[in-house]
Amino acid sequence: MSDPPASDRPPEAPQSAADAAPGGPVMSLLARGLELWLRQQCEAIERLEIRLEGSGLRLLRGRLDGVRLRARRVVYQAIEIEEVELRCDGIQVRLGSLVRNQAVQLEQPFRIQGLVSFSGEGLSRSFSTPAWRSLGDGLADDLLGLTPLAGLRISEDRLLLRAFASGDREPVEREVAVRADGGTVELRCAEGDPYARLPMDPNIRIERAELGAGLLHLEGEARVSP
Repeated sequence: MSDPPASDRPPEAPQSAADAAPGGPVMSLLARGLELWLRQQCEAIERLEIRLEGSGLRLLRGRLDGVRLRARRVVYQAIEIEEVELRCDGIQVRLGSLVRNQAVQLEQPFRIQGLVSFSGEGLSRSFSTPAWRSLGDGLADDLLGLTPLAGLRISEDRLLLRAFASGDREPVEREVAVRADGGTVELRCAEGDPYARLPMDPNIRIERAELGAGLLHLEGEARVSP
């Protein structure tokens, strides 16, 4: 018997990071602290898996050798992210907060590398929020010469922006090329046409941007401060 379509399946219960934390009680305690810290940073996380690297002894000395993280359906600062895969090496942590069942406290800034993927529907909803509406309208104005942004969609490896011309009942839709350039993401309708670059946090650098399987994939690194 075939599986029911995704839309008919009951929603999955959020997975705890601690479920994926080997290494004994100290490492499990840290996994719970990291989970709490991550959930405090985000508005929503549907599924979260964390793999810790190192030993309980090194952790008691305040050192974690590395973290590998995978998450799905994340909302961070009103941006909907379909999938997240992150990794980092060498973190200084403070264990006192874990004993008090609080979120983990990080001692020093650290760098993470990884991949984040966005769906067209998620980006459309994100650009309709008050926090990001002006950015979406600015992209529509720069790339289509129209505003406001009516939405966007991703079809396999094509990103399409939509906006309404004055008096028209059907939106104007144009395909947009995506690439990484200078640490950020550049959007362009065609070679020689006006282009737009996404404003980027100075602590984030995008090294690869591509479309595939109905998603926008961004790969790069970020500096995280405690």
